[in-house]
Amino acid sequence: MKILLFICGEGLGHTGRCLSLGKDFLAAGHEVNFGAYGYSKELVIKSGYSAYEIPSEIRLAGESGTFDIRKSIKETLNNISPSGFRKILRLIEELDPDVVLSDGYYSGILAAQIRKVPVYFIGHQFNMEEFFQKKGLFVGAAGKFARRFYNHIFSSVDGIIVPDYPLPYSVNRKNFTISRNINSNIFFSGPLIRCRYREAEEKSFRHPNVLSTIGAFGYRAAIFRNVIEAAKLDPDIHYTFISGPEIDPEQFPEIPGNVEFTGFTDNPFPYYRSSDLVITAGGHGTIMESLAFGLPVLSFPDEKHREQENNAAVLEEAGYGKRMSYLTPPEVILACIREVLEDESYSKKTRRLMELAEVLDGPAAVRKFLEGKYKA
Repeated sequence: MKILLFICGEGLGHTGRCLSLGKDFLAAGHEVNFGAYGYSKELVIKSGYSAYEIPSEIRLAGESGTFDIRKSIKETLNNISPSGFRKILRLIEELDPDVVLSDGYYSGILAAQIRKVPVYFIGHQFNMEEFFQKKGLFVGAAGKFARRFYNHIFSSVDGIIVPDYPLPYSVNRKNFTISRNINSNIFFSGPLIRCRYREAEEKSFRHPNVLSTIGAFGYRAAIFRNVIEAAKLDPDIHYTFISGPEIDPEQFPEIPGNVEFTGFTDNPFPYYRSSDLVITAGGHGTIMESLAFGLPVLSFPDEKHREQENNAAVLEEAGYGKRMSYLTPPEVILACIREVLEDESYSKKTRRLMELAEVLDGPAAVRKFLEGKYKA
């Protein structure tokens, strides 16, 4: 098969999923092309693949860690251009794929439908209208249009691939609001992870080791500093911080000896394999990676970001971790860390998810799903 993967560049979760698919398709002898932009395209290239430049599409905006739907709508509308859409049409015509997979990139879906190429939507969030509720007339009107647009997309694609565990284990279950009446071809693939547990090398960390992927900008700076303060309260718990590329550890005074900064990495999987617990925001991609490596999660979702808040709520309800807040003080963060590390029910449940991820083998499952439909 000739596969064309379109990637939304808002957040690297989309990119990681598509890289996992590309890796599996290529290993099985299929031809794969990527369409991406921004750091998403850079990551595809760093991973050893080539990528075609496509126009950016949806733009998410906010300030101090709070998602701003009004500003996001305006920036997205200003970003749309007919010339960009024509570029996508030409790319599909030039590559002539057998099937298009679009991870959150809606222009690619519409262009594939115009070119009469089978197209599948990859996504974990289907309740976008929640972002528009109680935000005023302008945002409310935009929400009604968005709901009609998304329903058209979900009902008109050839299928929907949900990169999550099937029910009852799904993390996105509070964000999954579509039914088979909208599209009868819905496939829960399991996590789409670039690196499987057995493939990741192991780091020589002292245990217990807590892996933190919380950045140090905006309101997350408060969380970042609170986790450091929590580390000072118990030197027997060790911490590894994967921070942004511009973070200088020297800007933080009195870093305790049980905290190590690694800087930014494109390959977090050895850190997952060698840790006992993950502290992160509420993004679906990082949560899936953590659970697929058998790790409980303390999730600090972005404020007013309903998808992240829902993900964190499911973690708490299912016993995969805890939902936290940027207001959580260091003493309570440490108490939560100790509870999750000491209560074996958390690790027992997440180890079950690791085993399930290995059995499901999401990338191979998607490949076999499509091979059954389009392989000559």
